[in-house]
Amino acid sequence: MNWIALTDEAQLDTIVEESKTQPVVIFKHSTRCSISSMAKSRLDNEEQPDGVKFYYLDLIAYRPISNKVAEIFSVHHESPQVILIKNGECTYDESHNGINMEEIMEQAA
Repeated sequence: MNWIALTDEAQLDTIVEESKTQPVVIFKHSTRCSISSMAKSRLDNEEQPDGVKFYYLDLIAYRPISNKVAEIFSVHHESPQVILIKNGECTYDESHNGINMEEIMEQAA
C-alpha cells in the first residue's frame, strides 16, 4: 500500500478536488488501538487498486484534522475508519472489523 500521509488540514481541499476525478479513501488510524492496527495490516497486505488514492491519518498525532474530516464529510468519528470520497462527498464509511479492501473497491466502482 502506498499511503499518502494526511498531516495538514489544507490537504482536505486537495482531497475534495481529487475526488472529482477519482475516488479517494481516508483511513483514520489510532496507533494506540489493536483493532485499528489489524485493520491497517489487512489493507497493507492488499494490492493497491489503480485509480484510487489512499490517505493515511494518524488521528492521535493529528486529532484536529480528524475532527475536520468528520465535519467536512458529515461522518460520525470512529477509529479505525475508512471514508470514501467521490465528487467531494462521503459516499461510504466503515469502521472496525468491517474494513476490507473488497468492499472499499465495490463502493469505489
